[in-house]
Amino acid sequence: MTTEPSTTPDIEFFWDPVCPFAWITSRWVEKVAAQREYDVDYRFISLRLINKHKDYATEFPEGYEFGHTAGLRFLRVAASVRDQLGRGKMAALVSAYGESYWDKPKGSGMRTRLSTREHTVEVLDAAEVPTHFADALDDESWDQLIDDESDLALSRTGRDVGTPIITFHPPDGVSFFGPVISSVPDDVDAIRLWDAVIELAGFPGFAEMKRSMREVPQLRILGGTTDAPQTEDWTDGHRAGHLPTETGTQS
Repeated sequence: MTTEPSTTPDIEFFWDPVCPFAWITSRWVEKVAAQREYDVDYRFISLRLINKHKDYATEFPEGYEFGHTAGLRFLRVAASVRDQLGRGKMAALVSAYGESYWDKPKGSGMRTRLSTREHTVEVLDAAEVPTHFADALDDESWDQLIDDESDLALSRTGRDVGTPIITFHPPDGVSFFGPVISSVPDDVDAIRLWDAVIELAGFPGFAEMKRSMREVPQLRILGGTTDAPQTEDWTDGHRAGHLPTETGTQS
């Protein structure tokens, strides 16, 4: 196990690799960190584990269990890497996984490869991490640590949220879910958005400002960017109208 630095990061970013909003938000945070010279510590939150008591067959659209499980499998790998090589490798893993999936063209078939051993080896190689860490994909001994970090994130925001969760000046600074954004802002707007979010989230007594209508994430794997993105209504962490009970596909 590596010895961790004694300094506290400016930002803790709780990340699940299969969440498109976590990926877009991470790219925004990286832009902010580069301009403000913030130190970002990527930590773990697993959609699969925080939903472990739910029935995927009835409470999520088709395919969510596969995606959430793929995220957990890679988080095991990331936990093993962090344990052996330290937190300094996490940003490279976040970037490499995201680029290997979200930056692929629509119709590439990438989703079916998510967190397979072949895909994981490619990600580790791109992040310049030894590929033997792919052995942790099915190592459930890491699940308790990942579950504990997920609970830590939710203890700061409450449980009725999704991913990502950000803490600014941890452990006692302001924490919030999101922001959920559909595209990565440019450098100037990245700072404007950051300052607005921190100001709002830190306002005494502020709890929530939300709308369920969201633009489709502007990602290559979902069709790329457009000047007129489609909007969708979301509820309980998924698109409204896509549950098996709503589509008539429940077995």
